[in-house]
Amino acid sequence: MAVTLAEVAVRAGVSPATVSRVLNGGYPVAGDTRTRVERAVEELGYIANASARALAAATSDLVGILVHDIADGYFGILAGSLQGALDPAGGGEPRRLAVVCNTQGAPAAETAYLALLEGQRAGGVVLTGAAAEDPEHTAALTLRVARMAAAGTRVVLCGRPPVPVPEALPVATVVFDDRGGAFRLAEHLLTLGHRRIAYIAGPPGRSTTRERLAGHREALRRHDPALPEACDALTVHAGFERSAGYDATRELLRRGEPFTAVAAANDTAAAGVAAALREAGLRIPEDVSVTGFDDLPFSQDTAPALTTVRVPLREAGALAAQLVTGRRPLPPGGITTLPTELMVRASTAPPPPARRTP
Repeated sequence: MAVTLAEVAVRAGVSPATVSRVLNGGYPVAGDTRTRVERAVEELGYIANASARALAAATSDLVGILVHDIADGYFGILAGSLQGALDPAGGGEPRRLAVVCNTQGAPAAETAYLALLEGQRAGGVVLTGAAAEDPEHTAALTLRVARMAAAGTRVVLCGRPPVPVPEALPVATVVFDDRGGAFRLAEHLLTLGHRRIAYIAGPPGRSTTRERLAGHREALRRHDPALPEACDALTVHAGFERSAGYDATRELLRRGEPFTAVAAANDTAAAGVAAALREAGLRIPEDVSVTGFDDLPFSQDTAPALTTVRVPLREAGALAAQLVTGRRPLPPGGITTLPTELMVRASTAPPPPARRTP
């Protein structure tokens, strides 16, 4: 038979109301009283009825974290940092139950998971990763987010653009300076002397792809207005996976257009780029320089170490946790932009005097 709240109160020598205050958090309870209640809960094996608590309150202690692929280092770091920061440092707040939802980047899966979380009266939702830039999906997502926020669910968009909801709603956006990072990365290659720069862009119709490609092209344009158009033949849209970077590089090699550097949309794709170049007998960076984006942990251990752009994933996860729990107030305008940082390593060097055509 399930242990009741009243039995916990008897064991701890306090009222049921005091037990409730300790379990729900956010209420002032003397330290020794809290200790007695927590000990009684542990000894009796009391389990709170989450469904009943959610019905009694506007929302539950559930926090949904939507990611494209938890096996991807980008999302693993972000979700891990976020979940770790959800646990309160002291005893004054309730613990949250974090549920990670893998969408595989599919817009339909994103809205389906949001519907499920809305049905569970989730206390918070964090949507991570590039947004699909489809007007119909954006409209459906905006409607769903606005409805959940109006019902009391805190929503954080992390690593993606904001959605047009009323400012009064508890919706926050954490964005990365992807455009600025891509600009500085291309600028670095241009300063080294590269002009034939191939670019492995992410999948089309994604916000991250658009921002990073825009920063890359802007750096080319500022250096020489004719460069963006000249490099169009060296741009290939692909996925963010290692295999996508490998296949895209093989496609570039088949085209026969000369290039002295390859900028990949992320570090994982850059690993595939490096594999394809080595397979073709090209050395990095002696023949071709290679860059990535994100600064995932393995990027320092590649041979040579990968020049990339650091995206503050751990900091973003901690910030998203503070916003989704209400421990940090919404920023002015609801948007926080986190800076990115160029990390120059051994995978980039000046181009050779006479680069042979692949």
